[in-house]
Amino acid sequence: MLYRSLLRPVLFSLPPETAHELTLKSLASAPGFVTSSLASRYQRSPFGKLSRFGLTFDNPVGLAAGFDKDGVALEALAALGFGFIEAGTVTYHAQPGNPKPRLFRLPVDRALINRAGFNNEGAEAFARRVSRSRPNCVLGVSIGKSKVTPFEDATADYLKTFDTVNELADYIAVNVSSPNTPRLRELQQAEHLDQLLGALQQRNQELSERHGQRLKPLLLKLSPDLTEAELEQALDVVQRRKISGVIATNTTVDRSNLKTDANRVSSCGEGGLSGAPLKARATMMVSRIYKLTGGAVPVIGVGGIFTAEDAWEMIAAGAALIQVYTGFIYEGPSMVANINDGLRRIISREGFVSLDEAVGTRLTS
Repeated sequence: MLYRSLLRPVLFSLPPETAHELTLKSLASAPGFVTSSLASRYQRSPFGKLSRFGLTFDNPVGLAAGFDKDGVALEALAALGFGFIEAGTVTYHAQPGNPKPRLFRLPVDRALINRAGFNNEGAEAFARRVSRSRPNCVLGVSIGKSKVTPFEDATADYLKTFDTVNELADYIAVNVSSPNTPRLRELQQAEHLDQLLGALQQRNQELSERHGQRLKPLLLKLSPDLTEAELEQALDVVQRRKISGVIATNTTVDRSNLKTDANRVSSCGEGGLSGAPLKARATMMVSRIYKLTGGAVPVIGVGGIFTAEDAWEMIAAGAALIQVYTGFIYEGPSMVANINDGLRRIISREGFVSLDEAVGTRLTS
């Protein structure tokens, strides 16, 4: 309540990206006793240890990529109770991203529009920072294509980033679905996707043998704007290349059925829409993936999750884990604990003993 009544009005009075940067700086500079206090208040493990693609999670609620691109506040964010954090998206080359303003709030819709364009300090700077300060939870790293890299050289670019962050990451998410980097979404097409994922898995195998470590889980992040045929083809590649999981979904370019005035939406310009308007589409896609793979490919559901009930719908549709971003901005630091506590009650209410039993029990048509 403190966040909604006091902090959010202050933050929402600032330009969105300014508020975001201020939040990250505040978290990054928080002294140790503050993070310890946050952890004792917010950290939860309501379902015991959860096993997903060879990793162990304290709880199913993760922070989606895009919130902390450069890994500056991972320890403090973990203290807010996340079971896992996905940092990035990181590119091999440092890049400023698209011109500002590039982040917009739609409060009536509880949504955001962003066209950040993978603004980050580059993979090597990210690796140096995170090697000194890892979060106390599972760490995923999202990797994407550098804007300066020609489309034809995308695979080599991803491989360089993969090499740079491999030892730091518990899993690596391959982002081919942001709408804010030119031609990036073309990499979801079966031919390009097969080449990219095949090369990454080959490098994964090489590094595993070289360092005597297990294969790093690779996850693929997909767009909610794929057609049924495109999704089926992408999932065929995922299963053939033995990709560990799928993240569904990234932001959408669809602006239909918004409550915000159309002129206001239009004035924001291009970019991906996230938040509550994405929930139905993302949940449906999670369900489609679960059905098409027979539940064999773990899915991280993300899109429009604000409450425990939202999280429950995503899990019942087939999500093994969930991620939040826009909901976290609107709901504040108590959100993660509230979702975990609420999920525990809901799963008991629905007659399940464990979260695993509930995954995929209410598939949408």
